[in-house]
Amino acid sequence: MEALLCPSCQAELDARSKEQTCGQCQAHVRVTAICPTCQQELERLQACGAVDYFCNHCNSLVSKRTVQFKAALV
Repeated sequence: MEALLCPSCQAELDARSKEQTCGQCQAHVRVTAICPTCQQELERLQACGAVDYFCNHCNSLVSKRTVQFKAALV
């Protein structure tokens, strides 16, 4: 998985959080998971400490290894 970068200052971000503040420029950033097949936003399923992703458009589970992440300023 390639590094997720802040859209404002290009500092590296953590893809595990949905929303976060960039440690370098203090920008508020929303991280979204994108389906590698159809490029639609994925639904995050969280249970018992495990995180899975589901694509409502493809109607299938998506491996977290293949998920693409996108960062946008809030």
